[in-house]
Amino acid sequence: MISKGISRRQILGGLLAGAAFSASPGFAEAPARSPRPVPRGGQTPALAATSAEALIAEAKLGAAAVASYVVMDAATGTVLEQREAQVAMPPASVAKAVTALYALTRLGPDFRFRTRVLATGPVVAGVVQGDILLVGSGDPTLQTDQLGDLAAGLAARGVRSATGRFLTWDRALPPVLRISDEQPVQVGYNPSISGLNLNFNRVHFEWKRANDGWSTAMDARGTRFVPAVRMARMQVVARETPVFTYQTADAADDWTVAAGALGKGGSRWLPVRHPAVYVGEVFQTLAKAQGITLSAPQPLQAEPSGQELAAVDSEALTEILRDMLRFSTNITAEAVGLRASGAADLAGSGAAMSDWARATYGVGCRFVDHSGLGSASRVTAQDMAQIIHQARASGLQPLLRDMGLRDAKGKEIANHPTRVTAKSGTLNFVSALAGHIRPPQGRELIFAIFLGDTARRDALPEAERESPPGGAAWLGRARHLQWQLLARWSQSYV
Repeated sequence: MISKGISRRQILGGLLAGAAFSASPGFAEAPARSPRPVPRGGQTPALAATSAEALIAEAKLGAAAVASYVVMDAATGTVLEQREAQVAMPPASVAKAVTALYALTRLGPDFRFRTRVLATGPVVAGVVQGDILLVGSGDPTLQTDQLGDLAAGLAARGVRSATGRFLTWDRALPPVLRISDEQPVQVGYNPSISGLNLNFNRVHFEWKRANDGWSTAMDARGTRFVPAVRMARMQVVARETPVFTYQTADAADDWTVAAGALGKGGSRWLPVRHPAVYVGEVFQTLAKAQGITLSAPQPLQAEPSGQELAAVDSEALTEILRDMLRFSTNITAEAVGLRASGAADLAGSGAAMSDWARATYGVGCRFVDHSGLGSASRVTAQDMAQIIHQARASGLQPLLRDMGLRDAKGKEIANHPTRVTAKSGTLNFVSALAGHIRPPQGRELIFAIFLGDTARRDALPEAERESPPGGAAWLGRARHLQWQLLARWSQSYV
């Protein structure tokens, strides 16, 4: 096994926080009223005397918006306060908390994905007498640097070439072209999924001004390796909109981008729609750097077999899930959910998790995927709180993000004695938050908050879905409301 040269948290932090195509709009709309000041000493203002209805009205989420929540005693499950608790709402990424529970139950906390290089014949004088196979198990966390280490491991075995083909096998998971058909074509958080994944199935697109127009590059960059990519191609077109178009041809991703949107230069990650081709090409390039000559990758349909020459394992499932919940990586949720269910497609896998949640927790959730990206998933606040309450001994809470209460600007209040461990979720005009409120003393609380204006979301044209007008301001008000409710409950019921 080849050890990882860089921690996945470093990769995740850099990759997911990488430069976007354009900065997201700030909270441009003015708040409904002046935010309450935060007293000195890091304490939250007194909200216990303010009704939840007044806070919801202040947030001005829209006449058609639903504000649904439940707060209960963590020890007994007694509901202390609720509002619209039985209204089924899109859970957004809060669904990943259920996916984590599902994966832990079905796969176990020590489960690891393994990516292997196999040979169908012996190695004679550095030449494999047969085919070389790159075999995936669905690892959603595999990065270019680890793939480079895998190529180095092959070179360490003395391999320099093969008499046969270079084959890739990606059937450990069913192919998923995109998680959700509702999302704009260019968003990197809606990639394809297969048994071979790399860099969250995203390719790095960079552009710069050049004498004759624009210089562009597509690569699969890691920390130590930056291999160029040929299967993803970009053409700059003289237009203002749409910003991107996409077509697929001969297992390649063909993109165009509007010259009017490029500014002076920049970069962003784009989704990959042919993951096995992408991984195979990058591995071929990295192997060449190690002095190994491989033919162009070809897909293998049959179950692979052969002698293992090199392999790289993922971290244990608990660490994968911890990062998934912290960074809200959609591809990770879908890969672990698909692996846990063994279903033939994503819809069937979501249904299998729904059935499991119903049988395990007695709830009526409906999941169309494992990440919450599909807006057709539905969960009530009552059911989400019940899942968290019944799962207290499951090991989920230590995987959730731990934070203090937040002030009117959304900043965590330093050294606040009350802690919140929770998972958040966001879609356009949908915001969700669920988890635990843990005071320094007194009783622990469990909560679930679902806020959404689904009619406004559903009315968005595709061109506005990546950054809808008013969306960032709505989200800011929704998140502020959530933290006001948490502060109120921590003062009222602890």
